[in-house]
Parts: sequence; C-alpha cells; structure tokens
Amino acid sequence: METLILLLALFVLALFLGVELITKVPPTLHTPLMSGTNAVSGITLVGALLAAGTGSSPMLVNWLGFIAVTFATINVVGGYLVTNRMLAMFKRK
Repeated sequence: METLILLLALFVLALFLGVELITKVPPTLHTPLMSGTNAVSGITLVGALLAAGTGSSPMLVNWLGFIAVTFATINVVGGYLVTNRMLAMFKRK
C-alpha cells in the first residue's frame, strides 16, 4: 500500500511538472521541441514492444503492452508528420 501511494504521488508530481513545463514553452519553440522528443517516444515504443511480446508474463501485462505500443506508435508517427510539415514551411518554392 505504501508503494502505491508513493507511485501515485510521483505520478501527480510528474503530471504537474509536465503541465507547468508545457505552458511555459513559447509557441515558436513548441514544434522543434516536439520533434526532438520523438527519440524518447521511440524508446518508449521499444519498451512497450518488449512488454507486449513476453510470453511468460500475465495476460494483463501483454494487453497493457499492446496499448502502450499503439499509443507510442501514434505519438511517434504524429510527431514526425508535424515535423515534416514544419520543415516544409521553410522550403523554397
């Protein structure tokens, strides 16, 4: 029970810190910073694939891994699409 409370407090702290950091970023830096975090999302995707692919884990772990793979893939693909669109704005016509 003590571990659950610690993890919940850590999650709330990370949530608060994330919201504070995102609101402080100026709009001109938002897209380049987002494209830079695609590498982190790629690492998340690798971890999710490892969690989803282990056969000896309980079924809940496999399902949560599958959900994590889905969301991480959406995040990576969306980030690269936004980056591509941003870079296209700077190309000469």
